[in-house]
Amino acid sequence: MQADDAPLARKIAFEDLAGWADDDHAAALAAFLRFCGRPEPATGAFGIAGAALLDLCNTGHAAMDGGPDAARRFFEAEFVPVALAAPGFVTGYFEPELAGSRVRTREFQVPLLRAPQGLERVDAGNRPDGWDDGLSHGRRTPAGLAPLPDRGAIMDGALAGEGLELVWLADPLDAFFVHVQGSARIRLPDGDILRVGYAGKTGHAYTSIARVLVERGEGAPEDFTMDGLRAWLRAHPAALDPLLRQNRSYIFFREVGETGADQGPVGAAGLPLVPGRSLAVDSQLHTYGTPIFISADLAAAGLGDRPFRRLMVADDTGSAIRGPGRGDLFIGSGTGAGDVAGHIRHRAEVTLLVPRSAAGPLLEWRG
Repeated sequence: MQADDAPLARKIAFEDLAGWADDDHAAALAAFLRFCGRPEPATGAFGIAGAALLDLCNTGHAAMDGGPDAARRFFEAEFVPVALAAPGFVTGYFEPELAGSRVRTREFQVPLLRAPQGLERVDAGNRPDGWDDGLSHGRRTPAGLAPLPDRGAIMDGALAGEGLELVWLADPLDAFFVHVQGSARIRLPDGDILRVGYAGKTGHAYTSIARVLVERGEGAPEDFTMDGLRAWLRAHPAALDPLLRQNRSYIFFREVGETGADQGPVGAAGLPLVPGRSLAVDSQLHTYGTPIFISADLAAAGLGDRPFRRLMVADDTGSAIRGPGRGDLFIGSGTGAGDVAGHIRHRAEVTLLVPRSAAGPLLEWRG
């Protein structure tokens, strides 16, 4: 076990980064350059300044015009590889495609909700006295910030009557997995596609229902991949409602109209996700826009017969994504992407590419 005062990370050389030379550096650079011309990303606790990342935009655009070799030289000249000392862990996620309706019908009875008016992130600056430190969101009212109901209360109708229903789905299990993924494409009865994306959450602590099942002795962790969890819940339908209530966190959605049909869903950084290049991270620690090299053996998940070694870009987050080396790989949209994403639960080596002007804080970070 890593000592509490041991360094979180260590500087390495690019030549020591296995698989680095074989990656598509131009594709990684294109994913990085999406952040250029946008507001400066908030600096995470690791201290990688958002301004330091954006300062590299002009050089990056010039490298993009020079081809794949120029892209590789850009990363090697402008960044320092900093490997996390502790092993990482990666999962996969995707954008589901489901049938649904804008109005409630006999077939479609399960709503995805918009964010309620007054939803507000809670931190040390606005947290009311006596609030649980783990409560990350609240609702602004004339009397001040108030806690939002948790999942169980919302399932029982705590927000009914507020007109928050964005779209209706047929299956509560499908709706839950949309909450897990944070986005979806909904096929409406007239053939149109409604895209929904993350708009906030109640702020109550996230609890993995797969972990609950493992703790109850229903199986081992490897049994509860996304597909394994879905199969177990289909086989035990009476368990679904009480299990969902174990996870008090509840996600709100919005209609996403600013991206084309050929683009990925919009992530937490406000940008369309790029399949195979977008990485969800712990946004309290990481700065959006940071290039992160992931090395993991994902052959069993259907991602080729060689180790997965790829430079990705931090541009999303999720309730279950917590810790320095925790990552969630965006695979794409639709059933095929879901088949792959659902089998990814793997240890990984995680290496951050840090702007040379901003490497100091991370190397000194002790957590």
